[in-house]
Amino acid sequence: MLAGDLYTADDPELARESELAKRAMAEFARHYEHDVNAAHAVLKGLFKRFGDTAHIRPPLYVDYGYHISFGEGSFANFGLMALDVAPITVGRDVQIGPNVQLLTPTHPLDAEARRQKLEAGAPIVIHDNVWLGGGVIVLAGVTIGENSVIGAGAVVTRDIPANVVAVGNPARVIRRLP
Repeated sequence: MLAGDLYTADDPELARESELAKRAMAEFARHYEHDVNAAHAVLKGLFKRFGDTAHIRPPLYVDYGYHISFGEGSFANFGLMALDVAPITVGRDVQIGPNVQLLTPTHPLDAEARRQKLEAGAPIVIHDNVWLGGGVIVLAGVTIGENSVIGAGAVVTRDIPANVVAVGNPARVIRRLP
């Protein structure tokens, strides 16, 4: 899975790990209403790394959680979906708008392979001080360079360099930032 090789998506072991993540997400949401520190402690246990000054608002959706690194000072608004069949790395001071999707799974074009429930994944890297507007979708294998801004609703299908604004579907650079 992490190497990008095909794997069986309905593998019983992966199903158990996904169920553990589902329970942790529910616990996170329950705690968040009354004790944000307790909620974030759940994420520290679920994620590979969760920065001390990071903040995520529920609801949160993940496949497993343990492939996600979320940096210091980073913030995700309501409805983050981070499907982490491959690593997702969110740098420091990243701002993530509501209903953003970080999608590492990939699926074969071959119909028979899809019938066999085969899929693969590729990592996502979001460097420091990036802003993802509401509803942005970042696809598998994408890296977004530091200080870049991705406009609301953009679909990021390929790497975005540092210090730019990118918008649209597919996202394209419309200007450089100083």
